[in-house]
Amino acid sequence: MKTVLVTGSAGFIGYFLCTRLLQDGFRVIGLDAMTDYYDVSLKERRHQMLLQNQHFKAVCARVEDPDVLMNLFRAETPDIVIHLAAQAGVRYSIEEPRSYLQSNICGTFELLEAARAHPPQHMLLASTSSAYGANTHMPYTETDKSDHQLSFYAATKKATENMAHSYAHLFDLPVTMFRFFTVYGPWGRPDMALFKFTKAILEGRPIDVYNYGDMKRDFTYVEDLVEGIRLLIDAVPVRPEDGIVPEGDSLSPVAPWRIVNIGNSEAVQLTEFISAIEDATGRKAEQNLMPMQAGDVPATWANADLLQALTGYRPKTSVREGVARFVEWYRDYYRV
Repeated sequence: MKTVLVTGSAGFIGYFLCTRLLQDGFRVIGLDAMTDYYDVSLKERRHQMLLQNQHFKAVCARVEDPDVLMNLFRAETPDIVIHLAAQAGVRYSIEEPRSYLQSNICGTFELLEAARAHPPQHMLLASTSSAYGANTHMPYTETDKSDHQLSFYAATKKATENMAHSYAHLFDLPVTMFRFFTVYGPWGRPDMALFKFTKAILEGRPIDVYNYGDMKRDFTYVEDLVEGIRLLIDAVPVRPEDGIVPEGDSLSPVAPWRIVNIGNSEAVQLTEFISAIEDATGRKAEQNLMPMQAGDVPATWANADLLQALTGYRPKTSVREGVARFVEWYRDYYRV
C-alpha cells in the first residue's frame, strides 16, 4: 500500500482527492491547518467523513511552520506528495497579502526542503490558471510565457512553480505542477461565485456580477480535476538526457519537472453560468452589474491537450450538469 501525503486535505479539492485516493487503495496522510478563511465547520465535516476510512490519518498543522513537514516526511516517508494547501482567492490577496507570502511561499519552501531530505517518488503541486496573468492568447497552453501576473495570489503561485523547478533541477525531484481552472462542485468554498450566487438566489438577494457580466471562465468540475490529478500521479516527469523536449510538452530541458493544465477546455460566458444556476434553483437572479475587480482577468480557457497526451483523459462534465449537482448538495446540506 503506497502512502500519499495530501496537504490541504480538508479543503474543497483536498476532500475529493483524498476520497478518490482511498477508493483506489492508497494510505492517505491528510495535513490541514483548519484556518478560518471560510467556515471551519465545512472543513471539519470533510475530515470527519474521510476519517471513516481506517487508511486515512489526519494531521492538524500549518505547512509554513518550521519542522512540521520535515517531521511528517521523516515519520511517514510518503511515496507520493500532493500539495494543495495554500491561501486561495484573488481578491483577498489584495487585503491580506502577508497570509499568501506565509502559506504559499514559505509553506512550499518547507515542503521542498522536506522532500529534499526525504525524496518521494513524485510530487504534484497545485498552481493556478491565474499564473497566465495578462496573457490574451487563448486557449492557454503550458508552453506560453507567463510573466505578467495580475494579483499577488497569482504571483505567489508562479513563484512556487519556479521554486519547485529549482529543487527538481538541483536534487532530481520529480515534480508536476498542475494549473487548474475555476473549480466548482459540491462541498465548494463559500467565497466562490457558485456558492455565493446560489445562496443569494435562494435567499432572494441580488448577486454581484463583475465586468457587467462580460466574463468567461473555463469552469472545471471538481471530480474531473481530481481524475486528472489521480492519473498524473503515474505520469512521472523524467529529466531529458539530451535536453530535447518533445513538441507541445512543458517538460523542463534541465529537470524532471513539467506544468500541466487541468481544465474543461471551454470558455463559458458568466451569463450562461448564472442561467444554469437559475435553472437548477428554479429562481431568477437579480443581478447587480459592477465593474471589473482589481487583479481579475476577463477570461480563462485551458488547452488540455498535454493532459490528454500524458493520461488519455480530458475533463468532460458540462456546466449545467455540474451546477445542478452543486445546487442539489447545497439544498440538502443547508436544508433549503
